[in-house]
Amino acid sequence: MKKFYEKFEVLFAVLWIIAYCALTIPIRGKLGDESPLMLAALAAIAAGIFAFVKGYHLEEKYGFVKWRGKARDYLFFIPILILMTGNLWGGFGIAYEGISQVYAVCSMLLIGFVEELLFRGFLFRAILKKDPAPVAITITAVTFGIGHIVNLFAGQASLETVIQVFFAIAWGFMFTFVFYKSGNLVVCIVVHGMVDALSKFTPESRLTAEYVYMSATIVFAVGYCIYLSRRPTALSKD
Repeated sequence: MKKFYEKFEVLFAVLWIIAYCALTIPIRGKLGDESPLMLAALAAIAAGIFAFVKGYHLEEKYGFVKWRGKARDYLFFIPILILMTGNLWGGFGIAYEGISQVYAVCSMLLIGFVEELLFRGFLFRAILKKDPAPVAITITAVTFGIGHIVNLFAGQASLETVIQVFFAIAWGFMFTFVFYKSGNLVVCIVVHGMVDALSKFTPESRLTAEYVYMSATIVFAVGYCIYLSRRPTALSKD
């Protein structure tokens, strides 16, 4: 596997993404996020990814590193930490009853881990080796966003999916920039997981609040990414 990875790093990333979608979409479509089978599938994927990263000592490459410098150097994390609470702006509710809520929340947290490793880790780092940073950032962010179209096959409404795609592209740019500028993927994993997890604590009738949150995220992402583009870069191409 190591030789294939080193020779075809982009293909390696794409195959992982395909496998992730192929395994989770049918489960999500038939059983939902609250299914223990969904949680088990995500846990298996997360374990496989982490075992690969750990086994080949790729922790630093993929952002599992200690903070460098002083705490004030990372104050630019604060805006996305605030923005991740947006799913609660319209109120508080419980999506499922009993243990199903626990399964759903745990699945959402694992999705944050898996998707950040696949997109910001494997895919972005692979593209960055060969292409300029703006190209790698754009491809990664847009691919991540467009990838949410697969939710249509999981039974999600078409309008909701379209909105989610643009919302995900905005987050994709922010996550990729944060990783590129800080060299640390942990904050992206935490924020991504919390955005998804908190979506399971929103009231049923939240359409207006949802549109406000998504619109605010898209607008904010533009300015935030412009700001981040001017900061020193932590990642190298290797």
